Amino acid sequence: MESAQSFQVSSRGPTPAARLVFFGVLSLLMMFVDARFHYLESTRSVVAVLVSPLQRLATLPSVLLQQGGDFFVMQSSLINKNNELQRQRERDAAQLLSAQSLRQENQQLRSLLALSQREQFTGQFAEIVYTARDAFSMKLLINKGSSEHMQAGQVVMDEQGIIGQITRVYPWLSEVTLVTEKDHAVPVQVLRNGIRSVVFGAGDTSQLAIRFMPVSTDIQNGDVLVTSGIDGIYPQGIPVARVTKIERDAGYPFARITCLPLGGADRHRHLLVLSVLPKLPARPDEQAAPVQEKKAEVR
Repeated sequence: MESAQSFQVSSRGPTPAARLVFFGVLSLLMMFVDARFHYLESTRSVVAVLVSPLQRLATLPSVLLQQGGDFFVMQSSLINKNNELQRQRERDAAQLLSAQSLRQENQQLRSLLALSQREQFTGQFAEIVYTARDAFSMKLLINKGSSEHMQAGQVVMDEQGIIGQITRVYPWLSEVTLVTEKDHAVPVQVLRNGIRSVVFGAGDTSQLAIRFMPVSTDIQNGDVLVTSGIDGIYPQGIPVARVTKIERDAGYPFARITCLPLGGADRHRHLLVLSVLPKLPARPDEQAAPVQEKKAEVR
């Protein structure tokens, strides 16, 4: 009975207090030896290598969370910067287009100013404010009217050539009919050889036509047509059109001649309204002339 009890006591081993004291003393001893003689450096390195994967695994969720947050913050920042750069690019593009437009407009105004300083091209500057809503109507409105002494019949041109005529005058606006208006006639002559003719509007902003020109007439592609000044409306020597196509048919007495208008109402905003030309003497009455001749014979 006594031997069984002694076996149970001995099988329990050291008490927890004894274990605590033992390991505490052992830890202090190892710390002292390590601090004094550095015997445990290699052991510490091995343990650090073995424990490192566990440490990385333990910190992985926080690292992933932080990197994910940084990614979304960076993504949002990049999107904002990209949007800002896009807006800046659009502003720069608009400013560039505006600068180019102003440069072209300035160049056109300089050309018109130089043109207006010529004696035969005196007049007033005007600006296109409205164009016809109907695509088939070759008319536009300028910002000069009767208050600026505009009159019907005045010639309108740009630095390239004839645009048209003022056909209606309002107090502050004037209506201009383009030379491309269907059947609108302008007396012209070929700059190269002086041959006279008349160009007619075809109802197309890019086309004029010469009618009733004999097929044998000396006219060529590329010939420039200028106003002849015969009608007393258009001053002489203003460019009107350039010949672009000539069709000669042996079975038809007249050539079909197509011309390109040189004036660009659809390309320019500023125009020059020429001063009114002195009126020509009235055309003689064809019926009155023979009567006067008969009276002279009777006398």
